Amino acid sequence: MYEKTFPNKRFKITLAFLQKNISTSEKILDLGVENPFSKIMSENGYNVINTKGEDLDENQSSLINEHYSVVTAFEIFEHLLNPYTVLQNCNADKILISIPLRLWFSSAYRSKTEKWDRHYHEFEDWQLDWLLEKTGWKIIDKIKFTHPVKKLGFRPLLRYFTNRYYLVYAEKAT
Repeated sequence: MYEKTFPNKRFKITLAFLQKNISTSEKILDLGVENPFSKIMSENGYNVINTKGEDLDENQSSLINEHYSVVTAFEIFEHLLNPYTVLQNCNADKILISIPLRLWFSSAYRSKTEKWDRHYHEFEDWQLDWLLEKTGWKIIDKIKFTHPVKKLGFRPLLRYFTNRYYLVYAEKAT
């Protein structure tokens, strides 16, 4: 269904990772407005609610007031100025996060048309690991994967071999 219009490889890997680590009986708070992947989660039996588009750097009321057992943040943390407080205010025992990794051959993403669509952080894997540890999370599972593009050139060639995404499942440390 999504093969022609959405990044199928990324969604396929993310869904498999979610299914491996999270039961469909758990309620998920997905950070960000409803999106193609939150729809895929719902279509695969997950009970998903989304935040309402509020600026999570300024307003974390959804994190505090909603009832959920899992938080998902798929390509959200790089847009936040302060992901530390978001992680501190999660009322979940489990979290799944995916981030685009910092690439040495490509500068940080910044939309030319959308003011909100820019990456304040492009993490290296150890930075996200450290952030999770510092905010009381224990990493249980993680994977990295490439995201090739169908273009010609040196950078597209590098994307075939260089991991672009990092996906982490963590639980609250006790």
